[in-house]
Amino acid sequence: MSSPAADVVRLLTVRGETLAVAESLTGGLVAADITAVPGASKAFRGSVTAYATELKHHLLDVDAPLLAARGAVDAQVAIQMAAGVRKALGADWGIATTGVAGPEPQDGQPVGTVFVAVDGPFATVSGSAGGGKVLALRLNGDRAEIRRESVRSVLALLLRELAGEHSGNERAQDTEQNGGF
Repeated sequence: MSSPAADVVRLLTVRGETLAVAESLTGGLVAADITAVPGASKAFRGSVTAYATELKHHLLDVDAPLLAARGAVDAQVAIQMAAGVRKALGADWGIATTGVAGPEPQDGQPVGTVFVAVDGPFATVSGSAGGGKVLALRLNGDRAEIRRESVRSVLALLLRELAGEHSGNERAQDTEQNGGF
């Protein structure tokens, strides 16, 4: 049985495209899943684990005023992280995770609040490339379960985009409901 990470590596390799990962709450788990796949080096450029909020600005070019106003646990922050890592590491696709794994709330957000995002070479309505998508998640479970589900969710989002299951308006924000968020 294939894993989501193996499917990502396979699809990217077939397409001749590359991936970069920006992680916060997952602390490198997304990159670890991807690099566990034999042949990942054909598609995986690298990752940035920006756990500290200021690193999201300095390394991933997330807007400082956005971080100051909303904190690191925010949909727009996730989108900017994905776009920033894509640009910084020179990849076709960028994915990002940010959220609260617990045990305490952060930035006014409850435990289990997670945003995962993807940025890539989307074909928009106007025919130009660019744009990002984000999923807002409300996850249940302990710290480890929230982190693992965040990894699964960001890889699933990327797989949907790679498979072409997206709408014409790539700038739209999608919301996945999990646990009554």
